Order: sequence, then structure tokens, then C-alpha cells
Amino acid sequence: MTANRPARSLTVSAEDYLKAIYTLSADAPASTTEIAQRLDLAPASVTGMIRRLSSQKLLDHQPYRGVVLTPAGRRMALRVLRRHRVIEAYLAKFLGYRMDDVHAEADRLEHAASDALVERMAAALGHPRVDPHGDPIPDADGRLDKVTYTALADLPLGQDAQLRRVTATEPERLRYLAEAGLVPGARVCLVDRQPFDGPVTVRVAGAERTLGREMARLLLCDLTVGPGRAARRQ
Repeated sequence: MTANRPARSLTVSAEDYLKAIYTLSADAPASTTEIAQRLDLAPASVTGMIRRLSSQKLLDHQPYRGVVLTPAGRRMALRVLRRHRVIEAYLAKFLGYRMDDVHAEADRLEHAASDALVERMAAALGHPRVDPHGDPIPDADGRLDKVTYTALADLPLGQDAQLRRVTATEPERLRYLAEAGLVPGARVCLVDRQPFDGPVTVRVAGAERTLGREMARLLLCDLTVGPGRAARRQ
């Protein structure tokens, strides 16, 4: 995705599909049902779009397994993802958007913003590596940081760590976490973990908070607690 890349030619709907499939197919092909749930659409509508994107060589449809992005589809998905996450970072830094409301606004703006505008936003931000949720931002050439973090729920008891990424998506959950101080950059320590998938207790900003195990799995931490490891570009 360099300065001489071609102009965008996909519809808004197609861009949404590619971004969703990129996320859903990280570990295995994305099923029609998963895509429909992610985009809040009827499965029949999803089937039709899958056919169209497959005919454009952006998807590889594997019968009875699901779909994955082709290399061309992955490049397009990463362009959309870059626009979305740069816009999120810009809204948060310069316009005061919170972690719980920036995603929906970026969803609306990502299709209207030109690549040139997004690159100016990125430059104004100092070319950020992550968005307000700690999600990595693909660089202008489509490379994405690959870093392995540990879920808060799985930290050793008494282990100090730094919260790096919040993978929750629902505004209500994000609002709750923000109010509790559980945002990227926060220093945390797991002080208790109940058995049988019970709740955990974490210390953050000098206070102890109890979280359900499911919520604690959505918070990804860096055990180094230093200035940060150098992420690997791919």
C-alpha cells in the first residue's frame, strides 16, 4: 500500500465484509453464520456477497468449511483496517472520543475518508502503532505488528503486568472497563483467581476490581512491564 496504489473500487458493503472476514478467519475459515452474526445480516445475503467477492478473487470459498481471504483480499482488508484504526486514534487524541464510542464513529467515517486524508491523520499522530483499544494498526505498506500477549485471566498470581490491548467490542463493556481504569497502558496485578472458572481480582491504580473470567480474557497484558518489546512487522 504505497503512494502508487490503485484507487479504492469496492463498495462500502464489500469493505465491511473483507474487514469482518479478516478478523473472523485469523485462526480458521470464517463460516457464513459467523459472518452474518458479525455484520448483523441474514445468511442468504451473506451467501450472495461471498459469491461476488469470490468472483473478484478476493475470497477463497472452501465448501463445508468457510471462507478465507486471498492475498488480494487480505491487502484490501488491511487497507480498510488501517483507515479504521488511524481514524480511531485521531478521534481519541484530537477530538476527545472515549474508548467506548470511538469504534462506531470510525465505522461511519472509514468509508468516506480518502487514503490521502488517512495518511495525513497518521502523520499528525506521529504514525501510531496501535489504536485506542491497543489493536495494532497496519502500516502504509500493509504490514501488521505481531505480538503475543497474555490474557489477564491467565496471569500468574502476584504478577505485575501492563495492559496492552482491550478486545471487548460492546460499548457497555468498554465503558465499564474505562471507568475501572482498565485501559491500554494501565499497570495491573492479578491478586486472586477463583476456581472453576470463577471471577478474578485485579489491582489497578491502587484499587482492587473483581471481574468475571470471560471479561478478564478480553484484556491482554504484557508481562515485561517495561518500555515495551519491539514488535515484529509482517
